[in-house]
Amino acid sequence: MLHVKDSLFQNFKFGAFTFLVFYSVIHSCRGESQVIGSSNPIVAQVGEGIILPCHLDPALNALDMTLEWVRPDLDPRFVFVWRDGVELKSKKHPSYQGRTSMFPDELEKGNISLKLSKVKISDEGKYRCFIPGLKKESYVQLVVGK
Repeated sequence: MLHVKDSLFQNFKFGAFTFLVFYSVIHSCRGESQVIGSSNPIVAQVGEGIILPCHLDPALNALDMTLEWVRPDLDPRFVFVWRDGVELKSKKHPSYQGRTSMFPDELEKGNISLKLSKVKISDEGKYRCFIPGLKKESYVQLVVGK
């Protein structure tokens, strides 16, 4: 038997296997999720609403995380910022005002996809889905047709 000397587990004895499994579970919950976008371009027509896919794998509750969708070629670059459970509209590029949203009910399941409505030709480009707290990112390419 392995005796754990940590104050949280004082006076508890774990078998070596149990302790290793517990240790692995703790370490897998420390931000080991990857941010997954789409390897294929997302194609939209002008005026359509589309979803730029992005999720955490394995899924983590992202509701209280800071989430950023940016277009690196814009200034300001922010398309959508989610912090402390709300959207920060003051950071958003003016051309995206009133056209972007997320799915708050899905954030708990690790879905951090961005909904973009009334697509414009100028929306075409490379979008970065980023979680600063995890230092993880993914890119999604949007192609817009007329």
